Amino acid sequence: MSRIPLSEPLTLRLPVDLLADVERIAETCDRPRSWVIVRALRDYMAREGADVLAIRKGRDQVDSGEVHDLDDVLAEIDAIIATKVA
Repeated sequence: MSRIPLSEPLTLRLPVDLLADVERIAETCDRPRSWVIVRALRDYMAREGADVLAIRKGRDQVDSGEVHDLDDVLAEIDAIIATKVA
């Protein structure tokens, strides 16, 4: 079984109530706290984090000039629709 490369240790402070929940979950699942926290971070990254990264990518594309004029896009859509309606 291959191991996933890990970062250097990371130090963070959590609200006491959140840490208590993490510890209860870890104990219940017979896993370390880091396992619970990594799963929570993966879930965040798959949801809200992915949205934030997509926004960042869009901003970077605008900054680099990778854009299309809205009027040109709408005209192209209108042309496609006009050929399909007939």
